[in-house]
Amino acid sequence: MSTKIDLFLNVFIDKGGYLKVLEGLRNTLVIAVLGLLIGVVIGTLIATVRVVPKYKRLPRVLNGFATFYVGFFRGTPMVVQLLLFYYVLLPILGVRLSGVTVSIWVFGLNSGAYISEIMRGGIQSVDPGQMEAGRAVGLSFATTMRMIVIPQAVKNILPTMGNEFIALIKETSVVSFVGASDLYVAFNYIGSNTYEFMVPYIVMAVIYIVMVVMITILIRLMERRFARSDR
Repeated sequence: MSTKIDLFLNVFIDKGGYLKVLEGLRNTLVIAVLGLLIGVVIGTLIATVRVVPKYKRLPRVLNGFATFYVGFFRGTPMVVQLLLFYYVLLPILGVRLSGVTVSIWVFGLNSGAYISEIMRGGIQSVDPGQMEAGRAVGLSFATTMRMIVIPQAVKNILPTMGNEFIALIKETSVVSFVGASDLYVAFNYIGSNTYEFMVPYIVMAVIYIVMVVMITILIRLMERRFARSDR
């Protein structure tokens, strides 16, 4: 075991393997964080479309688009979406983007589909009287949703949003399919140079666990803060 650790440290420290690990960690966090932010924006918009009354034609058309969007991104694996965007859609459009940039947008679009359902459940969990009260004082439907309903829904879905962020962190291990460097690529590089993968993969697993624990603690602190504000 000591020999395996020595081989790992030799590549990790002496041959600059830590630089690749830092790059992979940075890309992992950037893809997950920006993907989540994009997903929150898209998910909130889609959830609003799904819950808006369908009395007119435009809401019905938007709801059909939203249903297709959610069905596509929830019905196909993340790696398939990455491959379709990077090797099929972007070349057809004549657009060239880096693997990290493509990963950010695909993760955001994918997350938006899941967050839309999470947000829809959160919106529907808010007392309908909140919407009625907002409309009664003269606020429009959009303003009532933005100022009254959605803020309350966010508090209800905070733990589930934390789970979505954790899922994004773990799913970044597939971005190597489009040439992006993440933690898996970094530790695979170390293992390939030592012909010994046990220690690199153990260290990689520990890093993922540490990130998940830190996110879990952060979510719990946010829940306690919201609970104090409720009291």
